[in-house]
Amino acid sequence: MSVRIISDSGCDITQSEAKQLDITVLPLKTRIDGKDYLDGVTITTEEFYEKLEHCKELPTTGQITPTEFANAFRPIVETGDQAVVITLSGKLSGTAQSAMLAASEAGGVIWVVDSGTVTLAQGILVRYAERLQDQGYAGCEIARELERVKKRVCLIARVDTLEYLIRGGRLGRTAAIAGTLLQIKPVLSVENGEVKVLGKARGSRQSNNMLTEFIEKKGGIDFSMPTMLGYSGLDDALLKGYIDNSRALWEGRLSELPVTMIGSTVSTHAGPGAIAVAFFANKEEHS
Repeated sequence: MSVRIISDSGCDITQSEAKQLDITVLPLKTRIDGKDYLDGVTITTEEFYEKLEHCKELPTTGQITPTEFANAFRPIVETGDQAVVITLSGKLSGTAQSAMLAASEAGGVIWVVDSGTVTLAQGILVRYAERLQDQGYAGCEIARELERVKKRVCLIARVDTLEYLIRGGRLGRTAAIAGTLLQIKPVLSVENGEVKVLGKARGSRQSNNMLTEFIEKKGGIDFSMPTMLGYSGLDDALLKGYIDNSRALWEGRLSELPVTMIGSTVSTHAGPGAIAVAFFANKEEHS
């Protein structure tokens, strides 16, 4: 009996990396100008950004259905194996509910963990699950451990442009115009499963400092656990600038910084030019 790790493409782990990790990433849907794509399967992240720049309407994303999860679970059940499913936040998508519905009909061998987050933060939880899988943990043990540690998972991001927040109705146009003139960079996090605005920095340097201050407020990064940095768009120059600005955080802690592109689930609203850091905090906050 083996344990499979399954996630949705909201975790921003590519199909290529998923194959290397021996995990399954089921694609969410992305609709661009009336055409549907399977995230990471029939459209790459690079192709998404190319289309985002020229599309007439803001793209939309679609959840994974219970039937699609059931189809993924069927061979696992038939071979007598188990699976742990890590989904993006149930407050941001119906995908978690779809997974739970399909799992309820799979005979008690599928465990679903709502990550309570998305993108890089969801991805580091998936990577931790894969580590536990390699260590021989059973499915119920992995799910229990993920529920315990997910309270320590942190995600903070700096959005470079307000354009996509306007187009998605997340920000009033008057406020957005004023913000653009003042070079305001919103700093966002995910708390209790939902996107929260932590502050608005004036310029890139101040926003970089806010990211570092957030990390310090959380007690620092637990470098024994997976960590990930990411950027949206086709240019990673802004992320490189942040890394240079926060070099003291990373030097001597990691042999190399793990970096990935932020996919369509988040970038539909964040747009290109965002940078983000996901990590396990050294301390757990208690409510």
